[in-house]
Amino acid sequence: MTARIDAPFKLAPEAIKAMMALEASFSRTTLEPALRELVKMRASQINGCAFCLHMHAADARKQGESEMRLHLLAGWREAPFYTDRERAALAWTEALTRIAETGAPDADYAQLSAVFSAEEQVQLTLLIGAINTWNRLQIGFRVTPAIEPVRAAG
Repeated sequence: MTARIDAPFKLAPEAIKAMMALEASFSRTTLEPALRELVKMRASQINGCAFCLHMHAADARKQGESEMRLHLLAGWREAPFYTDRERAALAWTEALTRIAETGAPDADYAQLSAVFSAEEQVQLTLLIGAINTWNRLQIGFRVTPAIEPVRAAG
């Protein structure tokens, strides 16, 4: 894959500064760090953003997230070890990431509002919007993650 624009973030410094301020604000919310990383990873899985998947998997591991929960995230509905709060956030993430298809269903909102305050619902929705914007920047401009060489299975 070849980058379409080298260092796209340097071309819109004010906007990137605003995005980074938005990102920083999430750490001052009551949204748990593990939940924030799961949401970012799930949206990035749906969008197919290798750059963000690499970054947020690494960040989640640094925070103590288990390999099993990361590996099974795409199948979270069938996996037994996500909390009710995480399940509601993941459902909302899927609904908003695929909003043209889902229309943000009332059932997903009911699940969300049962375990998140109104303030948290807004914060979570902004978090989902932000990761979707990051995904679009990375995918659109073909930004690749700087990762170590992968060893072939043998």
